[in-house]
Amino acid sequence: MIRFVLALFLLAVLAVAHATDAGWALLRDGGHVVLLRHALVTGTTDPANFDIDSCATQVNLSARGKQQASKIGALFGARAAPIERVLSSRYCRCLDTARIAFEAEPELFAPLDLLKSDSAEKAAQLDAVMKEIRGYSGSDNLVMVTHLENIQALTGVSPREGEAVVVEPQGDGLRVLGRVTF
Repeated sequence: MIRFVLALFLLAVLAVAHATDAGWALLRDGGHVVLLRHALVTGTTDPANFDIDSCATQVNLSARGKQQASKIGALFGARAAPIERVLSSRYCRCLDTARIAFEAEPELFAPLDLLKSDSAEKAAQLDAVMKEIRGYSGSDNLVMVTHLENIQALTGVSPREGEAVVVEPQGDGLRVLGRVTF
């Protein structure tokens, strides 16, 4: 039984490594859109006194999250994955992930904020993100730093903190081309 569990674990590790290698191959070529979930954080939900303009009222990157963000940036550089633009949710955990990883000030893009609970507002957010993705035609990569819920709604996948999902428009939605774990 232990050998069986160990074999399954090794297969899973190899599958993630293969997926990550395939994702890097796409990013080296450029011209792709990357949905990046923010790095590791200190908690699970924002406090009741949440204020978008005050990091003290938000869940923020942990020390490990800051290290993870540095690793993300280092690997993008080492793997020769060119970045044209970085868009970010206005939440501090996303902004800090972008700032640390890419050593630049990201463009604020409110539709990447946590999804609204009102269905019409949520649909408008997702439509704005889709419009941005469909309109992208650069030769380098566009990175969009956002939240788990947003990536799930757009792609159906659930990335880990700090995981990148490479996408392209397909019909009314997005097709996942690859994933990169850090």
